[in-house]
Amino acid sequence: MKTYRIACIPGDGIGKEVIPAGQEVLQALAAAGAGFGFAFTSFGWGGDWYRAHGQMMPDDGLEALRGMDAILFGSAGDPQIPDHVTLWGLRLKICQGFDQYANVRPTRILPGIDAPLKRCTPRDLDWVIVRENSEGEYAGVGGRAHQGHPIEVATDVSMMTRAGVERIMRFAFRLAQSRPRKLLTVVTKSNAQRHAMVMWDQIAAEVAREFPDVRWDKELVDACTARMVNRPASLDTLVATNLHADILSDLAAALAGSLGIAPTGNIDPERRYPSMFEPIHGSAFDIMGQGLANPIGTFWSCVMLLEHLGEHEAAARLMQAIESVTADPALHTGDLGGKARTADVTSAVCHRLKNR
Repeated sequence: MKTYRIACIPGDGIGKEVIPAGQEVLQALAAAGAGFGFAFTSFGWGGDWYRAHGQMMPDDGLEALRGMDAILFGSAGDPQIPDHVTLWGLRLKICQGFDQYANVRPTRILPGIDAPLKRCTPRDLDWVIVRENSEGEYAGVGGRAHQGHPIEVATDVSMMTRAGVERIMRFAFRLAQSRPRKLLTVVTKSNAQRHAMVMWDQIAAEVAREFPDVRWDKELVDACTARMVNRPASLDTLVATNLHADILSDLAAALAGSLGIAPTGNIDPERRYPSMFEPIHGSAFDIMGQGLANPIGTFWSCVMLLEHLGEHEAAARLMQAIESVTADPALHTGDLGGKARTADVTSAVCHRLKNR
């Protein structure tokens, strides 16, 4: 029987609660006759590791992960440590170290979820946002000089390469091509950012010629936020830069009901390295350790993990169990207006997997 090696990095805050819940659900799926198993290896990297060792993960951390089939990640963020330290020291170190250049964030209104948009049905809001995950605004290019003086200066440079833009555009067009509507929206800001974003637009038009069956349009990022709210049915697959997609995907999750249900995958499409799957909700220290975290975003991330491993039937079974649970208001956590606890939701999903 095939055994998948999964690295589990709970990280910080509620990541320490939802990642064990994700392991529990995956184990229940395997025990229910999936035809494969899991071997989990946990890594205690994050804020606590930083306090003990002065870094978010060890220098040889990537080597410890390299042989894994996939990574399940919780969150990076600690109120006692600057955000740029936690992000660059852990999550981005893995994403960039393994060239996980495609960040994929599906969004749709799950059964039983009361989404905030009026006049919007679940069929109207069914999106996938593709985020360029290796360069752009998060390239890390820039610096500070004359710190603390009146003439202090700081720069952050958004750096895009033709190779980086071409590969994310091809990934997005292929993904749009695989979806029923075959519709892609290229998000830009080339009216104001007249160099890199103009190149982004030009490369999109070039790559589009390789996919004549995909309809595509272009939208300025600020206008796209309004379109997501006012005309959700006009969107399907979106591709945007690192920063733009980071913001748009949080808006998308809120429009679908809660950040607590939203998943993401940091993908190496060439499969040279393990890909990493995580909920997008962050560390949420205000509810840490209280058993209040919504684990649905982690469970949906596990669905994406299974799909990436080629276990599509098992992924569909898990998604059905998730939707069965969200359809029951008694199993909604606080972010969805309910009173259920993390353990309640986890137990319910496991029960449905065992009694399908």
